[in-house]
Amino acid sequence: MTPWQAAILGIIEGLTEFLPVSSTGHMILASSLMQIKSDFVKTFEIAIQLGAIAAVFALYVRRFLKEPRLYFILAIAFVPTGIAGLAVYKYIKALLFNPVSVSIALIVGGIVLLFFDRLIEARHTAHQAQDQGVTQPTAGDLHITPKTAFVIGLFQTLSLVPGVSRAAATIGGGLVMGLNRVRAVEFSFLLAVPTMVVATAYDLYKQRETLNAAHVDLLAIGAVVAFAFALLAVRFFVGFISKRGFFVFGVYRIIAGVIFLTYFWGRGF
Repeated sequence: MTPWQAAILGIIEGLTEFLPVSSTGHMILASSLMQIKSDFVKTFEIAIQLGAIAAVFALYVRRFLKEPRLYFILAIAFVPTGIAGLAVYKYIKALLFNPVSVSIALIVGGIVLLFFDRLIEARHTAHQAQDQGVTQPTAGDLHITPKTAFVIGLFQTLSLVPGVSRAAATIGGGLVMGLNRVRAVEFSFLLAVPTMVVATAYDLYKQRETLNAAHVDLLAIGAVVAFAFALLAVRFFVGFISKRGFFVFGVYRIIAGVIFLTYFWGRGF
């Protein structure tokens, strides 16, 4: 992997981490297109997520500092993913971190988004004024109960499969539990912080003996670039999803999945 390739992957990570399109899936596809073959790339794709997570912390730092209850709710939401990750993630990483699996997951997830957007449209008509309001909800306004947090955490476990999208899974879980779009999206952002910090720290610990100084430089480049582009993506996404829903992302996932599946299947991946 070259520094330029690390920067490109950082851009992809920053732009897609908080959109319902799967950042990990896009980086796997991009790595395959750039023919990056090293085992380090799998760790890189996970580790640079810290840059994107740092962007969320920077934007929502007041909530983390002023709402102690938020830590309790996030801990409950993280439990299902933590348990599932320890149990099966190494097998998923070995078997499903490939472009064909990602392409299929993109297509299936896109179909679900199209269906799900229609399903929740009537439910959220009553919340339309709140979604389009000028004032954004604060951490205290989220009103996430422990039960709601745990169910959202169960949905998040689906994102262990690359191509599913952590953002899509957690936002979908929030909507199923009755949150409006803005609150579901923002809770997805907040839940990303403990989830991705723990996942990245665990993966780096497991790979500590294989990392060297060159790897550290590449990780730094990817993380810094991801941070910058995630700041832009987060600001864009809250406004877009509150007004437009998931339809555009569902269509994008299906088109991208079909294109990449055709390409990589034909190359024998």
